Amino acid sequence: MRIDGRCHCGAIAFEGEADPEQTSICHCTDCQAMTGTAFRVSIRVAGENFRLLSGKPAQYLKTTADSGNKRLQAFCPNCGTPLFATAPGDNPPAYTVRVGTLSQRDQLVPKSQNWFLSALPWVTALAALPRNPKGA
Repeated sequence: MRIDGRCHCGAIAFEGEADPEQTSICHCTDCQAMTGTAFRVSIRVAGENFRLLSGKPAQYLKTTADSGNKRLQAFCPNCGTPLFATAPGDNPPAYTVRVGTLSQRDQLVPKSQNWFLSALPWVTALAALPRNPKGA
């Protein structure tokens, strides 16, 4: 499916083609720290199917991620929105795009949960919490 997204302030925009079946949740401690919350929802986009339309993301190289790999984290230098992660270097094989930045986020249902050993214990009980349609 075609996807398009942007950061919160609109300075960076991008598009791509992705398989909705590649939508996943990551519970690793890196994702917890870099989102400031319990987990991250992302979709894999092949390198040849991802294109920046405007802006230039700031980058942070995580030299040893929980996976043992080097991961380049991209985010908006203006508003700080996390955009994607990828392998360092030219022509990376794939981008892990943050679902919250996408116009199609309501259509991208996670199909797997990774690094569940690091999941915070309360994430499995979310359905039982009271639900407020707007703020509390």
